[in-house]
Amino acid sequence: MNCPFCGHPDNRVLDSRDVRDGSEVRRRRVCAACERRFTTYERVDELPTTVVKRDGRRESFDREKLLNGLLRACEKRPVPRRELMAVVETVESALAAREVREMSTEEIGNLVIEELRRLDQVAYVRFASVYRRFEDVNQFMDELKQLLIQRDD
Repeated sequence: MNCPFCGHPDNRVLDSRDVRDGSEVRRRRVCAACERRFTTYERVDELPTTVVKRDGRRESFDREKLLNGLLRACEKRPVPRRELMAVVETVESALAAREVREMSTEEIGNLVIEELRRLDQVAYVRFASVYRRFEDVNQFMDELKQLLIQRDD
């Protein structure tokens, strides 16, 4: 592991901890040359999950892309980043638990929408409007009515 600051290859581990239910190891390191500290994460290299797009294209699942979409939906909302990271981890866990290594964007979107509905209703509507491609105000109103009905139950 090269130091991200000076590029020196020699460093030592100060602390190791399991994260994400033991599926990942967080290591706190110090560089032998510049003595700056940095953190690395280690996880098992799993078979990549392929996402099937609406137009039939296939691409590898990208957790950063999902997180960026969640951040946009939650912009100026009181949703902590750790909650959004938990949503990403929930989706990743659902993907990893599947025997088939492909998942459609529709299935992923439904998982995300359910998590957002629980976290923040405004972020949920924002995400749903993009994900479900709302064409007019009536579709927004239908979604809001459903949300109100579920909240009242």
